[in-house]
Amino acid sequence: MKELIINGSKRELDASTVEDVVRLLGLEGRPVVAEVNGEVLTLERWADTATEPGMSIELVHFVGGG
Repeated sequence: MKELIINGSKRELDASTVEDVVRLLGLEGRPVVAEVNGEVLTLERWADTATEPGMSIELVHFVGGG
């Protein structure tokens, strides 16, 4: 378990990569933008970006509606 800061809130997750974080939060398969420590990551980099304690991750997902 690592303590991560996700969208401004501290969370403990058993996530090794940013891809794991997205999956554990139930956002897999949705249009999501991930920013890690101020850097926007492309989807291709999620699996290669290891999480570290205290890492700041901002996840923005899009919701349709009218």
